[in-house]
Amino acid sequence: MKLHSSLLPLHQVERVTTAGQEAFWRASGNDPALDVPLPAGGMDGGWYRLDLEIEVLRGTVHAPVLYPDYRRGFVTEDDALALPLGNARKGIHRVQWLVRFVDTLSALRFDPSTLPSEFRVTDFSLRRLGKVGAAACMLRALWGTRTSAGRLQLITASGADLMAGGPRRMADKLYRLYSSQGSVGGFSDYDVWLEFYDDVSADGIALTLETMPQLSSSPVFSILVPTYNTDPRWLKACIDSVLAQTYPHWELCIADDASTSPHVWEIVQSYVAADERIKAVRRSHNGHIAAASNSALALASGKYVALLDHDDALHPLALQWCALELEKNSRWRMLFTDEDKIDSAGKRSDPYFKSDWNPDLFLSQNCVCHLGVYERDLMLEVGGFREGYDGAQDWDLTLRVTEKLGADEIGHIPKVLYHWRMIEGSTALAPGEKSYAHLAAMRAIQDHFDRTGTPAQVVEMPGFSGYYRISHAIPEPAPKVSLLIPTRDRVDLLRQCVDSILKLTTYRNYEIVILDNGSVETETLKYFDSLATMSNVRVLPYDAPFNYSKINNFGVAQTSGELIGLLNNDIEVISTDWLTEMVSHAIRPAIGVVGAMLYYPNDTIQHAGVVLGIGGVAGHSYVGMPRDYPGDKHRAGLVQNLSAVTAACVVLRRDVFEQVGGLDEDLVVAFNDVDFCIRVREAGYRNLWTPFAELYHHESASRGYEDTPEKIARFKREEALMKARWGHLLSADPYYNVNFSLVNAPFTLAYPPRG
Repeated sequence: MKLHSSLLPLHQVERVTTAGQEAFWRASGNDPALDVPLPAGGMDGGWYRLDLEIEVLRGTVHAPVLYPDYRRGFVTEDDALALPLGNARKGIHRVQWLVRFVDTLSALRFDPSTLPSEFRVTDFSLRRLGKVGAAACMLRALWGTRTSAGRLQLITASGADLMAGGPRRMADKLYRLYSSQGSVGGFSDYDVWLEFYDDVSADGIALTLETMPQLSSSPVFSILVPTYNTDPRWLKACIDSVLAQTYPHWELCIADDASTSPHVWEIVQSYVAADERIKAVRRSHNGHIAAASNSALALASGKYVALLDHDDALHPLALQWCALELEKNSRWRMLFTDEDKIDSAGKRSDPYFKSDWNPDLFLSQNCVCHLGVYERDLMLEVGGFREGYDGAQDWDLTLRVTEKLGADEIGHIPKVLYHWRMIEGSTALAPGEKSYAHLAAMRAIQDHFDRTGTPAQVVEMPGFSGYYRISHAIPEPAPKVSLLIPTRDRVDLLRQCVDSILKLTTYRNYEIVILDNGSVETETLKYFDSLATMSNVRVLPYDAPFNYSKINNFGVAQTSGELIGLLNNDIEVISTDWLTEMVSHAIRPAIGVVGAMLYYPNDTIQHAGVVLGIGGVAGHSYVGMPRDYPGDKHRAGLVQNLSAVTAACVVLRRDVFEQVGGLDEDLVVAFNDVDFCIRVREAGYRNLWTPFAELYHHESASRGYEDTPEKIARFKREEALMKARWGHLLSADPYYNVNFSLVNAPFTLAYPPRG
């Protein structure tokens, strides 16, 4: 029976009809699925020959699979039937394949690809075969795909096994051997994303230019390129990428740092002679990259300066986008863009889709780096590049520049406009290639703290060159922290929580305040009585219906700590310095709410920060990933600013809590922490998440899940409130790049980008 014309969309796929063209399917995400309509009453199990013809129009159709439903739903990957189509790119691809359904089918799903693509299914038919016909089909296929030696091996090695058990089992054994031939290899999701959304062919660039607004200004960009003994191939490629810019108002300022290889200056001179926008100077002695960069800066006359390494490349639209965004955002005095890596064959990989300006992440990792663009006057004001900071000279420069700027003067363009060259000796190939750069970065960051009077120290992270932990000092005497723990019975959880705090916490000036929301169990009341002798633990009754926001607001009003800690009763402390770490950030004047790294008891991640927009309102990053999972560009292992964190474990200053009016009591259970964090951010503070405060979260162990009609209805009301109040922000989290998805797992590519 032929079925291609009646396939129906199920998930991440839509039927597209355009005038004058035959309709086609557009698959988005990594899990597109089509329903294969079956006859009324289902379809008998047995052997079938599948004839499939797909015309790929765009992208890659990768690893198609059939999922049979044997009256129990699509519940197991064990039932999946992989089809032998690996990486099908543009053109028509035909598959004839034998499949075996082990029982009567109530439904059949066809997942055409694990990558986004556009395609037509011009044939999808299933023809019933008997066992003899199926065996003959498999033998022909196995025989035809083998060499002479392979055919002999099939006869001698497999023949006896195939016949063992008689003809009735022969077909099953043949099928196992046959189906193993259908395995397929992997393919880069980024390759497909680039084909769809960053086509750098002449036609692709022209099409993008047609959609970009016209510029009303034409500032000059001075591009600085210090060079020393650069491989001719990469030096030419670097300069050619500037010549290929669609935006014409630039000057290229090259400083040859006394290269010993004569070809460097010869190449530079040839380009100078060919284009009057190219300037160059040859230094009399080698002074390293900072000194050479200053020599290039001395040639610059443009309003803006862009930094380009001698073996890297700019995207053809790099300056076009920079000019456009600077015109749209008149307050910007510096900007940075996204970046990726490019190998010697020109293949792009490993994109870094960055957060908007993220000051705390920037102290742990140079998340600005390339492409960096600065007002030339601002660069001159801070003294240009500092010699002695080679390898981290751009990090040091940006630290000094951003000390002069407000957050709204630092822009981010979420487009990959810079390509790091992955060649031997490049930090793009391996961050540990230049240990001197690691040490220079540590000195640059420490200098920043010294200049700004910040009591903090840079701490090395063993095994992670280029990443740092910042230790902020806590004043003496240390401020008091009131730790609030709402609870109702479940004394097993509460005892575990309180005992772990008392046993492990090295920070001393804290009190534990248990907010009892109507506990009645004898064991719980006995436990409360046992706490009466402890000077830093007390129980406050709260006799009202459960409302997480009201309970905590009540608790804050009944305590006096300079800092407030909100803890769920199903939290368990596992790191001794958890509170020291959180307090060290919470006392910083610019910081609002501080969140922690929370694990499930099986040592997988429960909370590594909250992303706005995931799942409609907000979702956690890296849920279910193993402990020590690095995350996107190691962000799961570094302190950073985020829009929100979970109130299952947070610390903040009392004055911040009171300034924004506490938790919203209309949000009884869901999203009260997200709403609170957004209001704190709107008040001008930066929320922060640290991976160095580690705790277990026995999530929902005390209250259960949202699985009753009443709980579901309440959740829906609170979700609607959040969307009405913050809808304009939920799809524009500044710490989550628009090239990442809000519908698939966090930090996976968006199809299409959201901006």
